[in-house]
Amino acid sequence: MPARSPPRRPRPPLLPPLLLLLALGGCRLRAEPGDGAQTWARFELPPAPEAAGLLYDTFPDGFFWAVGTAAYQTEGGWRQHGKGASIWDTFTHRPPTPTGELLGADLPSGTPTPPLLATGDVASDSYNNVFRDTEGLRELGVTHYRFSISWARVLPNGSAGAPNREGLRYYRRLLERLRELGVQPVVTLYHWDLPQSLQDTYGGWANHTLADHFRDYAALCFRHFGSQVKYWITIDNPYVVAWHGYATGRLAPGVQGSAQLGYLVAHNLLLAHAKIWHLYNTSFRPTQGGQVSIALSSHWINPRSMTNHSIKECQKSLEFVLGWFAKPIFIDGDYPESMRNNVSSLPVFTESEKKFIKGTADFFALSFGPTLSYQLLDPLMKFNQLESFSLRQLLSWIDLEYNHPQIFIVENGWYVSGTTKRDDARNMIYLKKFIMETLKAIRVDAVDVIGYTAWSFMDGFEWHRGYSIRRGLFYVDFLSPEKRLLPKSSALFYQQLIEKNGFPPSSENQPLEGTFPCDFAWGITDNYIQVDTSLSQFTDPNIYLWDLHHSGRLIKVDGLVTKRRKPHCVDFAAIRPQISLLQNMHVTHFHFSLDWALLLPLGNQSQVNHTALHYYRCVASELVRANITPVVALWRPVAWHQGLPKPLAKHGAWENPHTVLAFTEYARLCFKELGPHVKFWITMSELQTQNMTYRTGHNLLKAHALAWRLYDEKFRGSQKGKISIALQADWVEPACPFFTTDKEGAERVLEFDIGWLAEPIFGSGDYPRVMRDWLNQRKHFLLPYFTEDEKELIRGSFDFLALSHYTTILVDREKEYAIKYNDYLEVQQMTDTTWLKSPGQVAVVPWGLRKVLNWMKLKYGDLPMYIISNGIDDDLQEDQDKLRVYYIQNYVNEALKAYILDGINLCGYFAYSFNDRTAPKYGLYHYAANQFEPKPSMNHYRKIIDNNGFPGPETLGRFCPEEFTLCTECSFFHTRKSLLAFIAILFFAFIISLSLMFYYSKKVRRSYK
Repeated sequence: MPARSPPRRPRPPLLPPLLLLLALGGCRLRAEPGDGAQTWARFELPPAPEAAGLLYDTFPDGFFWAVGTAAYQTEGGWRQHGKGASIWDTFTHRPPTPTGELLGADLPSGTPTPPLLATGDVASDSYNNVFRDTEGLRELGVTHYRFSISWARVLPNGSAGAPNREGLRYYRRLLERLRELGVQPVVTLYHWDLPQSLQDTYGGWANHTLADHFRDYAALCFRHFGSQVKYWITIDNPYVVAWHGYATGRLAPGVQGSAQLGYLVAHNLLLAHAKIWHLYNTSFRPTQGGQVSIALSSHWINPRSMTNHSIKECQKSLEFVLGWFAKPIFIDGDYPESMRNNVSSLPVFTESEKKFIKGTADFFALSFGPTLSYQLLDPLMKFNQLESFSLRQLLSWIDLEYNHPQIFIVENGWYVSGTTKRDDARNMIYLKKFIMETLKAIRVDAVDVIGYTAWSFMDGFEWHRGYSIRRGLFYVDFLSPEKRLLPKSSALFYQQLIEKNGFPPSSENQPLEGTFPCDFAWGITDNYIQVDTSLSQFTDPNIYLWDLHHSGRLIKVDGLVTKRRKPHCVDFAAIRPQISLLQNMHVTHFHFSLDWALLLPLGNQSQVNHTALHYYRCVASELVRANITPVVALWRPVAWHQGLPKPLAKHGAWENPHTVLAFTEYARLCFKELGPHVKFWITMSELQTQNMTYRTGHNLLKAHALAWRLYDEKFRGSQKGKISIALQADWVEPACPFFTTDKEGAERVLEFDIGWLAEPIFGSGDYPRVMRDWLNQRKHFLLPYFTEDEKELIRGSFDFLALSHYTTILVDREKEYAIKYNDYLEVQQMTDTTWLKSPGQVAVVPWGLRKVLNWMKLKYGDLPMYIISNGIDDDLQEDQDKLRVYYIQNYVNEALKAYILDGINLCGYFAYSFNDRTAPKYGLYHYAANQFEPKPSMNHYRKIIDNNGFPGPETLGRFCPEEFTLCTECSFFHTRKSLLAFIAILFFAFIISLSLMFYYSKKVRRSYK
């Protein structure tokens, strides 16, 4: 194997000038209300591929990493030690509504109906498990912990008076334990659980006098806990409290009032919040030095079309939900203009109230997740636009709309089914997505985000959805008395992320500099070549006269023909242009498949299409003349009759053993007729095992082996070629790499997808042990057995290992969605939402290629390997072809890592596909109006080929020796030697005639003299 070029890591790119200026503390332009509308235009165009996926970077030093809970969701102990009743205690003990709201609306498919009267009476039992909870925080390594104080636990009647000493003692114990761990508390005063006595006496938040009771409660908390708390949240999600507590009645206290009542409650909540902020600012901030804000929840919305009207409607949607509370606090003390103009029942602030509310937040506390998005957002407040869950765009909108505030994300996450236990891959992936969007908002958009809170710390009571979903990083078995906290995949992921402070660049995720060996095969793959047997005009044997005096046209002379010459390959008009395109790409190999049904329409040699056979022979020979090695597949499955001759397809296709024999005879014909020009054979290409029957796979393996043995015994000696099979080999990654069940599931899928055909050929001669054992355990005895002779026939029937690779999938053992679950293999396929995807929703995961190459080496040894097909679809309207350029660049670089770093015996790489004519959306050449135009991806691939990889300073001086190149333009003369001789004789006769004429004319002139 040639010596490998030494690896070298390129330096990371410099920050753009604007971001560099911001990073150095440059001044930012002041933003005004309404500027948030610029966000949609900013994100209108899809990002460049390199910016769309993961950003490998870290969060700023001192970034807050937090988790959070709410008292009613997790504490339990609803009657312990003198706690008073809250509105949620009352609400959940009522009979369920006719709509089944408390039974869990909008549940994932397959989720069982939760029991009646789900309550938070016990929940996660945090009230009795302070040490358990804080140990979980220690495991995570968080810097901050957000929790709420139960108003009714410290003041059972809600109003000033003798506080509940046991309630105060509980929170002191918790705060003391946090201090010991070095975890900063972020304390919410009101997270929806108003004391029931205040609801009964005053009508809850509908009464403006409740603010005074709230002030007294806050003062109590500041006095008792303020020395240990530096971050306070007054109220969580006032939109939900006002709208669904007092207008729709979906949540506690369940008042089904009017919209007017909802607006009044929101009005009172804003004034109550301001009162608490001023209380702290005046009486406690000087000694305690903390900060106070209010947790505002929001959705994100996208316009149906990029028109001014749709963008204004999106702006209005955010103003009606987030701006309803944010504009009074962060801008001018009053409601958004859009609400003033459209809501006649909106209360009015006095000028003194506006001044009182304005500026009553020390940071912007943002809540974003499923509590509001897609569940509790009033449909009318979408204004007929499209809801989305883009946290990055929301952060950008807040930054522009409210003049660049410091943003602390105090709640964010997703959920899984209530039946899901510790393997919460879906939640982990969404967590990764949201954190990545936060990182991009900081590093790319220069938004000032100071902290992130994963929600929630542990499983608990999920409000209107009871226990039908789970949002915790820690699993809680609600039926067990111990209520142990068990870390889920999301917890382990979050733990690692906090430890690394983000997604730091590493040798694994950075490009590598280096080159491939000099004899590396650079190829392009086409599904098939268009067999166009149209002949050039110079092959017409008829005689014509030119009618100069009348029609001016050529007139065929009947009965007169010239002698037919031997046909030549250049007579096929379509071949030379195609080869010119390949030469322009600078590839050394061209992979295409033969059309079995075209060559042998009846499936046997009783009827051979000699014209098509001659065409293929000409393609191969002309490729060789052009110094391009033809890589020819005998058969590739296609939709129409599976690519088989019709009689074979009608009689069982590969289920019928007769097809095995027919394939062997077809292979014999191809080896005999094309073998002199083809030295690189593929018996079968891209066999998809997902929908393959066991009998079909059995017969395919025997057919391949018979064809390989035939070539090895009858043709290899004279033709000196090599032959193998090409496997479909996409990578399968465990969705939760922390758990053995997912690792085993991924390995099982790999064995069924790849090992099914690979193990008999490259390994033992029999099916994978994993496959056989799995089926036997489940009483599936349909997998056939090979005889010892058949094992010997199949084992070792290869000269190299060829694989097609396009993407990577994730597999998860949990049955989250029945419709997506594979009961056969007991896994659920999914994708990572942070991965870049093509228009066809194919994930772009370059590192998957390297992993599958290493898996092949581990399983089958150090074999010569060829990546025989690798490509991606792209938008036909996309002029820049950016995705495919990115795809080729990064996948080839991962192949280089496999070669240099992992010692993979990689011999070639073939991009897919040659052109859009045979593979629409995949081609490196665009095809339209019978013309082929190179795309940018073709030029980029050619550059990689010319460089033989990605040379760095240490490899620039290394050149591969030039090979002798046959003059491809000379092929015209090689095939027309007799014609050239005739032309030479005519030219010689013409010169002699001219000489004689000159001689005699000169002699005549002399005689006259």
